[in-house]
Amino acid sequence: MLIKKAPELANAEITPKDIYFGRRNFLRGLGIAGAATVVGRRFAALFSHPGSVEASSKLATVKSNYTVAEKISSENDVTHYNNFYEFGSDKGDPAKNSQNFRTTPWTVSVEGEVKTPRKFSLDEILALAPLEERIYRHRCVERWSIVVPWIGYSLNTLLKLVEPTAQAKYVAFQSFYDRKQMPQARYTGLDYPYVEGLRLDEAMHPLALLCVGMYGETLPNQDGAPVRMVIPWKYGYKSIKSIVKIRLQSSEPPTTWNRLAPDEYGFYSNVNPNVDHPRWSQATERRLGEIFMHKTLLFNGYADQVASLYSGMDLKKFH
Repeated sequence: MLIKKAPELANAEITPKDIYFGRRNFLRGLGIAGAATVVGRRFAALFSHPGSVEASSKLATVKSNYTVAEKISSENDVTHYNNFYEFGSDKGDPAKNSQNFRTTPWTVSVEGEVKTPRKFSLDEILALAPLEERIYRHRCVERWSIVVPWIGYSLNTLLKLVEPTAQAKYVAFQSFYDRKQMPQARYTGLDYPYVEGLRLDEAMHPLALLCVGMYGETLPNQDGAPVRMVIPWKYGYKSIKSIVKIRLQSSEPPTTWNRLAPDEYGFYSNVNPNVDHPRWSQATERRLGEIFMHKTLLFNGYADQVASLYSGMDLKKFH
């Protein structure tokens, strides 16, 4: 099994009573009175430097139930070999071209088929739930993969707050786009802003991570600062970066790569070694920084957790 139970928190890790009730009063003012208890050290760290996520800073986390017992990829490799087309199409472009990207202030609008649409500030997003460090496999459609300690919490924490209506069947995501900050985007051949989408049940799955950090710190600009998705059983381009809008809707949303090349990039984009990309096989992969190839696992190794979402579906047709 890929999921391991975390040991119980020691008493010293539980939020002190005065901080806990002070935080509850703060969240009540934001309309989030039911948010979970947070580790005291993390709370102090987040609010002692409000709006300081442009510069990388440490994030305190709780132990997660979600981890894989595999070698973690080099942080330098992961942060300097990226797909983030808004900053250029070469793998080294994002780290080079995103250094002046402004990520404060930042809001994420959640709207559409919800009872309580609202805009969340970054501080509100950080305060919704304890941050977990989840060690996930992450697979790129280009046959390379990584193992990364991502930091965040299940997207369903945020979605439950806005109360999806009965008409909500899909979740559409939109990335930030600014031609002045991202001039290299015009040469990549994509339409912007970048958009992605999930079925609502996929988005509500606990493995679908609303991510705010990696390797113990806030996200670097080139890896999707300040907030992104990580969906470990799907190819990497589904894990949209630098999110500014989430919209719940009744119909399947367009997605950037599916719109550009529908024969190569399906809406679902589940990792499936039995479905080849038209220009290469997906049966094997290479970990970033390594030489030898690995066998690609169905659903990227998360079949025990997510296969039931696709029961009865033709996974070659709905690729």
